[in-house]
Amino acid sequence: MAEKVLVTGGAGYIGSHCVVELIHAGYQPVVVDNFSNAVRGEGGVAESILRIEKLLDTSIEFHELDLLDRPGLEKLFKKHSFSSVMHFAGLKAVGESVEQPLRYYRVNLTASMNLIEVMQTHKVRNLVFSSSATVYGDPQRLPIDEQHPAGGCTNPYGKTKYFIEEMIKDHCRAEEDWNAVLLRYFNPIGAHSSGLIGEDPQGIPNNLLPYVAQVAVRRRECLSVFGNDYNTPDGTGVRDYIHVVDLAKGHIAALKKLKENCGCKVYNLGTGRGYSVLQMVKAMEKASGKEIPYKIAPRRGGDVASCYADPQLAEKELGWKAEFDLERMCEDLWRWQSMNPTGFCNGTS
Repeated sequence: MAEKVLVTGGAGYIGSHCVVELIHAGYQPVVVDNFSNAVRGEGGVAESILRIEKLLDTSIEFHELDLLDRPGLEKLFKKHSFSSVMHFAGLKAVGESVEQPLRYYRVNLTASMNLIEVMQTHKVRNLVFSSSATVYGDPQRLPIDEQHPAGGCTNPYGKTKYFIEEMIKDHCRAEEDWNAVLLRYFNPIGAHSSGLIGEDPQGIPNNLLPYVAQVAVRRRECLSVFGNDYNTPDGTGVRDYIHVVDLAKGHIAALKKLKENCGCKVYNLGTGRGYSVLQMVKAMEKASGKEIPYKIAPRRGGDVASCYADPQLAEKELGWKAEFDLERMCEDLWRWQSMNPTGFCNGTS
């Protein structure tokens, strides 16, 4: 029997790509999502999950569930015997978190506490947590390794990720039979090479590349570049962009690490190279063959000038390394966006 892995937020961008890799690796994912950042398809199942079923010629168990619904979560754990949990569910927009901090604290922290407590009740002791490089705050040095101080976050979203990490670390210290891998991602972009699944933000995209892609298909008129006066080569923010499929494979490597009774481990998942906003615009223009108009706008609250990873620890201990280069990331993103100009709503199903 294949091991059952609960995937929270599994219909979203990163979660759905991890579901694909879980199936490839021989696991049986059970997906829960509350549709806060996913599109509902036929039969009340997430469109992303329906497309994965078609792509891989398989069936996937899906439940509409909000982790704030503690009784619903208990019911799910009574029904299944999970070997481990991949926890993606949560609100994730930096700018929105600055505007709505209490909502971010309530949703992200309560959901994670509910999940960990229900796992504890049902003796499920293996967890992979979707964290973020935002826990590092404004970098004191570059590239950022796992020993870099964390917690000096510049926005409430990052603080929720940091607080959840601390909860998990404390719980692993208190419960010695628990294992957790905390994955601090940098900036996931790209899409599955089939063009069937990709990032489909609900409403106006909060991240750079989905917005750029929507401008390229003329779904948006113009890109706003938030700040051109940072201390970077061209004045625009520099980030470490990683292909979402590479990121998903990192989660499979983390699941395997749990088998070693590893305790609580932290790894960066990034490429180790930073690109500026304007470099990304040029790369997407090349991939799409389209001009991408942009305007300079004021800096956005909570943003930092530069942030890129030292991913060597993940390579050493997980046997994982990002494979795809920037050109491939942009090509796959463009394939997804051009095949699905309005996202999951009426693209290629």
